[in-house]
Amino acid sequence: MFKKILIANRGEVALRIIFACRELGIKTVAVFSEADENSLHVRFADEDVCIGPARSADSYLNVPAVISAAEITGADAIHPGYGFLSESAYLAEVCEACHIRFIGPDPQVIRLMGDKARARRVMKKAGVPILPGSDGPIESEDKALKLAKDIGYPVIVKATAGGGGRGMRVVRAPAELSHAVKTAQREAEAAFGVADVYIEKYVESPRHIEFQILGDHHGSVIHLGERECSIQRRHQKLIEESPSPALSEKMRRKMGGIVIDAAKAVQYTNAGTFEFLMDSEGRFYFMEANTRLQVEHPVTEMVTGIDIVKEQIRIAAGERLSFKQSEVTFSGHSIECRVNAEDPETFVPSPGVIHVFSVPGGPGVRVETFAHSECTISPFYDSMIAKIIVHGRDRSEAIARMRRALEMTVIEGIKTTIPLHLRILNDPDFVAGKLSTSFMERFLSRPSTSGGRLAEAV
Repeated sequence: MFKKILIANRGEVALRIIFACRELGIKTVAVFSEADENSLHVRFADEDVCIGPARSADSYLNVPAVISAAEITGADAIHPGYGFLSESAYLAEVCEACHIRFIGPDPQVIRLMGDKARARRVMKKAGVPILPGSDGPIESEDKALKLAKDIGYPVIVKATAGGGGRGMRVVRAPAELSHAVKTAQREAEAAFGVADVYIEKYVESPRHIEFQILGDHHGSVIHLGERECSIQRRHQKLIEESPSPALSEKMRRKMGGIVIDAAKAVQYTNAGTFEFLMDSEGRFYFMEANTRLQVEHPVTEMVTGIDIVKEQIRIAAGERLSFKQSEVTFSGHSIECRVNAEDPETFVPSPGVIHVFSVPGGPGVRVETFAHSECTISPFYDSMIAKIIVHGRDRSEAIARMRRALEMTVIEGIKTTIPLHLRILNDPDFVAGKLSTSFMERFLSRPSTSGGRLAEAV
């Protein structure tokens, strides 16, 4: 087992990794930017190293600085968390060259699954259902037009790299295709440094469902069930839950088996997530694989009782998975709400100083946050300040428990999205489990039931 792990991240995920390391008896090293000098992950790590100015490119995305911090502190492994360098094949390769263990998949797997066009081809070969589309990047406008005609409109143009909705355009008619391809290429080039895009069939109002997997270096791969991630705005997830209200136990077993076979086909190790679109007929189509820990991993932990971060560390240390697929059981229902420092109506970021911060407790409530009273929410990083996760005997109890938890959260000094979450939790379609990726578009087009503006903060 490792003696010391450097955490190449910040905020609540850095703290989450510190929790796991402390329970395993492993020392931790926090890296931080000048803007995060007083952050809680710096306070609770055993050692800390400043790796640069506030700007991410000069600190948290600076591979040489991260590696140097690991070397000077004697860390024998690096956990990248999620975001920043978590899906960097380059960091994984440098770790390998420097004899530092990267807590994640092998670099060649990260590189393969990070190229969505290549991943589509590999998944198709492995028997995973995929949407009709191009087998690689679009080579010319003529080929794009022919392909779109063959598979039928609407289609979606997508960047082969990256994610988060950048480099994506829905096309509903031939006249729109050329502009959509050029726009997506420009966005992809600016965001990811790679202009390649591909085309696939666009599914109207699908569900977004993902399966969590774990694989060790001894050939074992298991799945931990699915997460429903359909509540999202501009491809950014807002609320996640497990299990999905749409899946039967039979479908869960079937899809779990498909995902395990796909992971074995690419020799996948450590934690990962295979993401799918589910159409109105209950058909699944592979979308992408995320080669890292996910923001929403706590809902899976709540229903399985398995600590995914500890398993990541054990796997990276060469240990076998601590359980078999037959030993994975699912209990109750879990929901996660991402609390962002944003105006709940306009979604404009709301950085600033939190003057009062009080989070809920009680049965079945878990809060992951780096925030506290009198802390500063920086404008330099992602606006998420907390994740509130609940667990109930069933979905109805989980929804009631989340309402109670959100209503009893007090955050003063900045605006948050808590009022928006409360509105969603009271929506009849959400309560009934009628979810899709177009849920928020319809939801936001309707006036608030309160008849006025949402509260600015709770």
